[in-house]
Amino acid sequence: MTKEDMADELLDIVNDNDEVTGQAMRSVVHQRGLLHRGAHVFLFNEQGDLLIHKRSADRANSPSLWDCSVSEHVKAGESYHEAAIRGMREELGLEAGHITYQVKFQMEYGPNDFEISEIYEGKVDPGLVKFDPEEIAEIRFVNVKDLKAEIAQHEEQFCSWFVKIMRWYRA
Repeated sequence: MTKEDMADELLDIVNDNDEVTGQAMRSVVHQRGLLHRGAHVFLFNEQGDLLIHKRSADRANSPSLWDCSVSEHVKAGESYHEAAIRGMREELGLEAGHITYQVKFQMEYGPNDFEISEIYEGKVDPGLVKFDPEEIAEIRFVNVKDLKAEIAQHEEQFCSWFVKIMRWYRA
């Protein structure tokens, strides 16, 4: 059982204006299709290639699929930025990197998965990445244009939310 399976986090439930209307455990939020918050981080190396990661085969949601650098639920009372920084630390072993806000959007990520999310971008030194093998099977850096072509040919190898984000990201 992964940490993800054990951690049924308390999340804020929000309305279409991103105002908190209540709280519920993550399992309940997804079971009932309640609107909640997420944060995504896109980290680039000095060559401008994007760090993507393959989720562990043990993950409850989207196992063995490729995702952006970091994808996190925003816990109750936490800011989007705090969730992004926490995800960098927990998933990639990165301490307090500098990331910048890019965009906020609302999207249906999959069945019963409705989120308002923020995307952040930053730079990363590949030598500093120490990913958690319970969460991540492997990482790689890829050119965004090449990644879009790869997704177009092999969409089934990527998380549904990452596919949707990449359809308009840096279009």
